[in-house]
Amino acid sequence: MSGRTPELKRNDETAQAAPTAIHRRGLLLRASTSLILGGALTGCTSFLGRGSSDENGVAKLLQAPEPPELIREAAAPRGLNPIEISGVGLVNSLAGTGGPADPSPYRDQLIEEMRRNDVKSPNEILELESNSIVRVYATVPAGAKRGDTIDLRIDSPAGSNATDLHGGWLLDTRMRLQQVIQGRVRKGDVLAMGTGPILTRAAFQGSADKRMKTQALVLSGGTVQKTRNMGLVLRPEFQHVKVSSEIAEAINRRFFFFDGTTRRGVAKAVEDDYIELELHPRYEGSLGRYVAVVRAIAIDERQGNSQTRLKKLASLLSDPATAADAALQLEALGESAIPTLTAGLKNDNPELRFYAAEALAYLDRQDAIGPLADAIANESAFRYPALAALKGLEHPEVVDALAGLFNQPSIESRYGSFAALRSRADAGLALTPEKLGTVLRYYEIDSLAPPAVVVSTREEAEIVVFGTPAPVRIRGAILGPNALIVKPESSAPGKLRISRFQVGQEDRRTLAPATVRGLVNGIVSIGGDYADVVEVLREAKSKEYLEDQLAIDPLPKALRTYYREEESS
Repeated sequence: MSGRTPELKRNDETAQAAPTAIHRRGLLLRASTSLILGGALTGCTSFLGRGSSDENGVAKLLQAPEPPELIREAAAPRGLNPIEISGVGLVNSLAGTGGPADPSPYRDQLIEEMRRNDVKSPNEILELESNSIVRVYATVPAGAKRGDTIDLRIDSPAGSNATDLHGGWLLDTRMRLQQVIQGRVRKGDVLAMGTGPILTRAAFQGSADKRMKTQALVLSGGTVQKTRNMGLVLRPEFQHVKVSSEIAEAINRRFFFFDGTTRRGVAKAVEDDYIELELHPRYEGSLGRYVAVVRAIAIDERQGNSQTRLKKLASLLSDPATAADAALQLEALGESAIPTLTAGLKNDNPELRFYAAEALAYLDRQDAIGPLADAIANESAFRYPALAALKGLEHPEVVDALAGLFNQPSIESRYGSFAALRSRADAGLALTPEKLGTVLRYYEIDSLAPPAVVVSTREEAEIVVFGTPAPVRIRGAILGPNALIVKPESSAPGKLRISRFQVGQEDRRTLAPATVRGLVNGIVSIGGDYADVVEVLREAKSKEYLEDQLAIDPLPKALRTYYREEESS
């Protein structure tokens, strides 16, 4: 499992390094063809009449090379690397913790952006202590489409004079690909727009380092403006219009869109050296798997579906050293490989059983659900790919399988299953979020495992509570950010008094039950934001006022190594 993605990365890098040579050869081929056709149309015989050696050379140039068995032997992927983009933005609504920005290239860039968008008095705005200039960063993943959301990273550049970004809001920020070429910064087109509430690193990591107060996240704050294209680049020895067309046809036999009346393939041969590729909906969120399967497709349809090849792959599927790749090739075959993969589910080896189940899940087979749920529960190396495979499998039993994992002792299995379920269209069958204004979503999940509270710092502002946590027992008080105070109410046992006193604003206070839910709800009710909630929960845990586990993003990690029993011994 762990070797597939690095292979894709190497291939992508190879493809990135080759375009110049590839393009030149494509031009040579097209130029030669044009000359020959031009001579034939005008009746000129001098070009073809130079001798048999010239004729043989041209014939050899025009002859289509023999394609290999699999697409991956003829082509490498392009467009699979994430793109890092950045911009300069302005954070406002700070409680006097911003500051006048010193002269710098970043200030000049921001003023230029503000003037371009008809913002009046930009210099005066940058002098306010409620504002702060910031650098904004984001990663646009491969396969991203226009309208997709991405997380943002915030940092205060030198000369910003801000001391704390807590409580701030990032105003509309344009982010571009920027590169230094010959000592000058070159800017590309706007690839994403960003805006949203600030979550400082100090809120969830502590504030021992002052820099964490001026470094932050904006969850799903970026919106992609341009769809990223991806495709396959043919290796030099296979660059020919006939080969690229055959590869596109082989891909389209396996993957296509169908709207009820029209069938359209995902691949298009746009050049003799390049095939444009669209992401099939079944592999949404599993781009690496998709490209690996596409490259495992046999170019010759008769060869790909032969019984001889199926028998060979069945044998490879029973060998731990070759099973992962055999499962990919079987998945690439489609429905004809289902009996072979189904037989693989009966293997006593959990590794081999997982590879078969993973491939069957992407073929939308119900019998993959149970084995994948077992893999999530029992083997950490398989959790990430198993959850990715289940997430897009459209079958009602997937909901029950994921919800059943909420009882697992591993918080990683529980929250990973929750995150996979939350992203599904039928999540409402098992999950009922409570919207606390526009601040966050709060989930209470029945679980037989030890209670736990989960905080998200990616994609969604959410608090997820598994089981029934113990009461929040505050001894003394919690002094939160921006004059937020939480302390027990002496006149009402089992209650918390939550208040905030700020200069120039009305005092806000409320009584709430001394529970996790009561604490979260109470903070939001007096105008607190997600960062306030996260920081108070972290502080309560650090002082042992919160007895149960507090976890931050306990999601399964990709590319873990699976250790076989013989290797362990």
